[in-house]
Amino acid sequence: MNIGSVIMNKRKSLGYTQQNLADKLHVSFQAVSKWENGTACPEIDLLPCIATVLGTSVDTLLGYRSAVTADYDARYKNDEYYWGLNPSHMCYEIMELRPPVKPLKVLDIGCGEGKDAVFFAKNGYIVSALDIAETGLEKGKALADKCGTYVDFFKADITDYRLDDTYDIIFSSGIFHFIKPEVRSELIDNLKTHTNENGIHAINVFVTKPFVKSKTEHRFAWKSGELFTYYHDWYFHTMKETVFDCNSGGTPHRHCMDTMITEKGYKGKE
Repeated sequence: MNIGSVIMNKRKSLGYTQQNLADKLHVSFQAVSKWENGTACPEIDLLPCIATVLGTSVDTLLGYRSAVTADYDARYKNDEYYWGLNPSHMCYEIMELRPPVKPLKVLDIGCGEGKDAVFFAKNGYIVSALDIAETGLEKGKALADKCGTYVDFFKADITDYRLDDTYDIIFSSGIFHFIKPEVRSELIDNLKTHTNENGIHAINVFVTKPFVKSKTEHRFAWKSGELFTYYHDWYFHTMKETVFDCNSGGTPHRHCMDTMITEKGYKGKE
């Protein structure tokens, strides 16, 4: 599909009219109409904004299926769940810090096949979850249906997707190593800005160590402790570094990972 067809399909799936989309992009509805009928194309510098509004990626708009997308689509194509169904330990830590005694909005960045997102939804949170792999998202939807709950799954690439809604909890496991160094500060500032007061971020990232050999293709190295520096103005509930064995992909290997759970505007106990 050309870019106009992608824009039209994404727009319709979100229930937007051409005027709705035009208003969000601060352009005329005639411009949107021309994109969709193929008589004009959006300016290049407008593509990230269009992708954000439509909840997708610039690559998707351009009809480009990245190697990372293809890799994860292939991992998730089988009936079994590649990462299993047990939630991350961070999920339980979040529940201890922010039990769902009132409606709390969660965003799961890089949700994969949805096991953590569905866990949160089953326990009473209002959950949105994004990933680049459509096969993973479809399995996440199926898992939510099976568990009798709902998650707002949508396709997006965190490398060029930016939030325009606010959340109480932002969760991301094993995704930040896909973020290029030059956009980390801007991206994390966006996540922090769109977090409610006393909201928390629970994030882990693989870090480089001379004694740990890890895959580097399509990944960008993080230094030990680097993630923590972006949250120097937040309160840390958890800040740790671990080395562990992994067998994903069928080949035994090791990782070193930094993990943090941090809070915005922490005031301590009353």
